[in-house]
Amino acid sequence: MKTENPILVERYRGGVLESFHRGVICVVNKHNKIVFSLGDVEQICYPRSALKLFQIIPLLESGAVEHFGFTMEEIAIMCGSHNGEPEHLRVVHSILKKIGLDKSSLHCGPQYPTLNEDKNEMIKHDHKPEDIHNNCSGKHAGFLALCVFLDLDVENYFDANHPIQRIIKTVTAEMHEYPEDKIVTAIDGCSAPIFSLPVYNQAVAYKNLIYAEQFGHVRKKACETIISAVTDYPYMVAGTQRYCTEMMEICGNRIFGKTGADGVYSLGFIRENLGCTIKIDDGLMGPQYAVAQELIEKSGMFSEKDLQPLRHYAYQHVFNWNKWETGITKVNEEVFKDFSIYKAVNA
Repeated sequence: MKTENPILVERYRGGVLESFHRGVICVVNKHNKIVFSLGDVEQICYPRSALKLFQIIPLLESGAVEHFGFTMEEIAIMCGSHNGEPEHLRVVHSILKKIGLDKSSLHCGPQYPTLNEDKNEMIKHDHKPEDIHNNCSGKHAGFLALCVFLDLDVENYFDANHPIQRIIKTVTAEMHEYPEDKIVTAIDGCSAPIFSLPVYNQAVAYKNLIYAEQFGHVRKKACETIISAVTDYPYMVAGTQRYCTEMMEICGNRIFGKTGADGVYSLGFIRENLGCTIKIDDGLMGPQYAVAQELIEKSGMFSEKDLQPLRHYAYQHVFNWNKWETGITKVNEEVFKDFSIYKAVNA
């Protein structure tokens, strides 16, 4: 009988444990050795949007970036799950213009912007959401760019059997060091293919973005470009009031991270050559940020003062409709009691 994954995040009301979230944490070093873990690291799940940093690799390796003159800001939004704020739309429009297409070519599905003020502004003016507002429109613009560069069909670019999606699947298998024939292909929220992978291999892949020596010069350069883009332009990766953006604005010289739907969060520790993936079993969005933030705090890489603006992600006060504090949500105190970044690096 399979053992349950440990409780990672707890919610207390009146000092009583009211609810909790189980999950998996896996940290690997440059040799793919597990240096810290909790739960079943062989558990298979979909990285969801945490995969975006790998879905862009074929574009970067193709020569399309130089051909179209894409900026690092544009590369960052191709890796992002953006809020659909005006600046995000500007950058996606810019990508599409450079490749000779427009927003009608996107097929990620209409979605209202994330922030209420942007959504309400659209409703106020009777504007319907479009595909370009979708949080994945940057990634889809990148797919289209690769199609145009390779002179491939742009109508069905999101189909799992389309040549670019087959290339992406192969690159995904390589970066995750996982057999391609074991990957199950499903459909993501934005209608693009998504691939099943063990938590362990997802951590390995984020390490491989940093330590890509085994892949050759072209792949290594692509990985370096991805890290530079997301850490230099973290606003394009998510946006206002989003953990990915706020964390990398503070920690981007040392850490990059990307969320995925249904409780996934992956990080790369740049100088330490460490990769980490967190998976919350119940798929609730929020607990993965708490675990990621607690991991960063326990690493000792930053001062308490530096990380104070992010503290609310790891330790959340719960309020009712009268604004009375009714409880707290926090990471289980047992989770990182044995974690040491020094031990992880030197394991």
